Amino acid sequence: MIGRDGEMRVLHGLLRNTAGGQGTALLAYGSAGVGKSTLLRAVADEATRRDFRVLRTSGVETEQWLPYAALQLLLQPASRGIRNLPDPHQRALNGAFGATEADPPVHRVGLAVLELLADAADRQPLLLLADDLQWVDSSSRDVLRFVARRTSDLPILLLAAARVDSAAEYSMGVRPDMRLDPLGPEAAAELLDAEAPDLPVSLRTLVLDRAVGNPLALVELPKAVRRSPGQTGDLPLTQRLEAAFAARTDSASRECRSLLLTLASEPTAPLSTLLDVSSGLCGSPVTLHALQEAIDAGLVVLNGRTPEFRHPLMRSAVYTRSPLADRLGTHSALAAALDDAPDRQLVHQAAAAIGPDDALAGRLERFADTSQARGKIAAAVPALRQAADLVRDARRRTGILIRAAELADEINDRITAHLLLDRADMDALGPVERARLMVVTDSAAFEPGAPERRIEDMVKAAAGAFDAKAEDVAKDLLWRAAARCFFQDGDARVRARVTAELDRWDSEPDAPHVLTVRAYAQPYRYGAEVLARLDALEPAHKDGRSMHFLGSGAMGLGDVTRAVGYLSPAVTAWRSQGRLGLLARSLAASYSRSYLGQLSQAREESAEGLALAEETGEWIMWLSLKANVGLVAALRGETEDSARTIREMRAHRLFPSMPFAAARAQQVDGLLALFDGRVTEAYEILAAAFEPGDPHYHSVCRWLLVSDLADAAVAAGTVEQARELLADLPELARELPSEMMTVARTYAAAVLSPDETAEENYVAALGALPAGWTLTRARLQLHHGRWLRRRRRSVEARKPLRLARDEFQRIGARPWLEMAGEQLRAAGETGRQRSADSSIHLSAQEMQIAVMAAQGLSNREIGQRLFISHRTVGAHLYRIYPRLGITSRRALTAALATLGEGPAPTGAGLPERSGRAVPGAVD
Repeated sequence: MIGRDGEMRVLHGLLRNTAGGQGTALLAYGSAGVGKSTLLRAVADEATRRDFRVLRTSGVETEQWLPYAALQLLLQPASRGIRNLPDPHQRALNGAFGATEADPPVHRVGLAVLELLADAADRQPLLLLADDLQWVDSSSRDVLRFVARRTSDLPILLLAAARVDSAAEYSMGVRPDMRLDPLGPEAAAELLDAEAPDLPVSLRTLVLDRAVGNPLALVELPKAVRRSPGQTGDLPLTQRLEAAFAARTDSASRECRSLLLTLASEPTAPLSTLLDVSSGLCGSPVTLHALQEAIDAGLVVLNGRTPEFRHPLMRSAVYTRSPLADRLGTHSALAAALDDAPDRQLVHQAAAAIGPDDALAGRLERFADTSQARGKIAAAVPALRQAADLVRDARRRTGILIRAAELADEINDRITAHLLLDRADMDALGPVERARLMVVTDSAAFEPGAPERRIEDMVKAAAGAFDAKAEDVAKDLLWRAAARCFFQDGDARVRARVTAELDRWDSEPDAPHVLTVRAYAQPYRYGAEVLARLDALEPAHKDGRSMHFLGSGAMGLGDVTRAVGYLSPAVTAWRSQGRLGLLARSLAASYSRSYLGQLSQAREESAEGLALAEETGEWIMWLSLKANVGLVAALRGETEDSARTIREMRAHRLFPSMPFAAARAQQVDGLLALFDGRVTEAYEILAAAFEPGDPHYHSVCRWLLVSDLADAAVAAGTVEQARELLADLPELARELPSEMMTVARTYAAAVLSPDETAEENYVAALGALPAGWTLTRARLQLHHGRWLRRRRRSVEARKPLRLARDEFQRIGARPWLEMAGEQLRAAGETGRQRSADSSIHLSAQEMQIAVMAAQGLSNREIGQRLFISHRTVGAHLYRIYPRLGITSRRALTAALATLGEGPAPTGAGLPERSGRAVPGAVD
């Protein structure tokens, strides 16, 4: 490996860490011929010397519509271990590899693969190599990413290589990707001299100039320039290499050229099929002598009994430089030979088409229908893409492309979705296709600035779809428009347009999507009605989608106790179904738990949701969950972690276009300033979120900050200014009587009241607070005790201060706990409260695992719930026990109790109205 010393040091370090049980994953990427495959081979050799087991796979362009093709190749040497897996994992893998009619969900395949590899790695460290990732089928790629994110406690190293200029869509998402650049001048000269030591000086200079540091070019171009020095001088580098490879076939026999073209057209065909097809094309027998000729020319190598091109560029060179008639004839011959593989046969029939063919396009669409019905969406997408190429009618073609893009988006293949949409003819769109197009592009169309134009377009398209009887498409799009009204804080005009369109449909008023659209779009107009309907509703708790709609609507109104009651069953449903993106969305409700004081559960759910949102590309939910993580860290007194989290949140590309996220980031920054004693700065930060022209302003979310604003105003002496900022709160709270508004109104009325009415306002506020809002109650008690002490009523002050202190201690709100302790000492309290051992710190996932283990769940059951390997669970518990001072599972419950934790289930059904608080809003 000349010129790659730095890269090899990194990779050797990863091998060393993996052997010690700390696995990871890395993508190496760069242009063609830059040395990615060679790098993987060098690492494989080193891994073998270190007693690793090496499993390999690679992408093949023609296999992109065969789900799990690359994964099956990777796992083939380890397939005997499948029989030792639990039955659900065996069924998942058998389904993925074709033993059943339908494909299982990707998460089930991913978890089964993870368990298979974890068991194998328990005997010997594993190195997984995936070359040409850009051609790996999307199902296999999703599973590889799933595994990559869950190897940190396993001796498994996954290295992938992709021929791409940007790693964004192919990154494993675990560690920084490795870009391979061309070699520098010295390394390039060293490699050339090692490969062609007898090259004349003039030709040596020519090769160094044309290769521009590309390692493959430095190896291959000397062979070409010896034959014809000027032939490829004006071509781009990749085409020069292809020309050099193609030139080697010029002197090859007709039989060898026929075999090479057949192999280039169907790289996975058995050798016997390759020989039979090429013989038919050639008109004379093609034997192993032709294969040996290709091997001797350095174009093909044998992997067992399977011929493979030595480099992907050799395959593309042979294929693209063959005459068109020869290529079409080869595909036709392969289609005739593959009667026993109808999927592959259809691929070659489409490739052999020389013009529009509506009948063949119809067969491809029917194949896509069947694939989609069986869950094989990754196979449906390329079939539709080829069908679109074969139809004559522009409108039909556009409809096919949009459907293909919808399916590609569904499996998170966003690159393919965008490429398909780029080919769609916008002038040929009907009303339904236009609405479907807006749905599939929704996640990519968040621009900074006013969102009103996009929302208006969505409402208009939803209306067209509804009138065209595509009601499901219309409902989906109108809900998305309403969601934008909330997340991007659309103006009053577009909010009214959303609900006006909904009213035109005369929908069932209690339908979950109707309630959510009204709550999101016009909370002050419809909030009271929506809350009343929710009171009377008896929803189906096992219907994850309905519960998610209802929970989202309740959250949009700030009725957070109810929101958690709805979203907890949704979490359970999505978890059992493995709908990881939807699970991330429902876990975003964890912010409610933090407002009510369930900090540990909020911390665990936020961390899990954040990882899932990143994994599934749910970037709006990522912002929300990032804010949750920052808020919980601030409330726990982990100020550095909190500040870093909010900085990362603000740096995200979507942040400027999301006022809901900006308001919540401002809240955390204000709390951090307040806890740090920068009280004037804290007030200014928080007050900015109440100014309509400020980028942190949100017409609804601002009320979540009222308690913090009031605290900062009292500390900074800006009570009058705060009252002015909140002047419209009482009236809006009457229009929208949600918990958030009730808490905001009563908290501000008490904390910001003049001394002459403070007593009665504190009593009224404590009586009006929702029962579960224990953190807010404790903060009011702290203010009440402080006010009593300032009035020289120290004995009376001790009771509310003790209550506040005990609640802050129970929930782990360290900054306020310290404030309550200071106030108690100032009031003459001499006793000291019991404090938990702050030296014991478990991560959010460790706490989740410990609580589930204390509930009696096995390692496998915990792994299935958290989508990690049971061996990872065991590794976590192995580290947790000594930190808690215990040696077994039986002692977990008592040990967690000393930390203020307990094995309470992670939320199902409606929350309690008393006891250990339900989740809520505003603190």
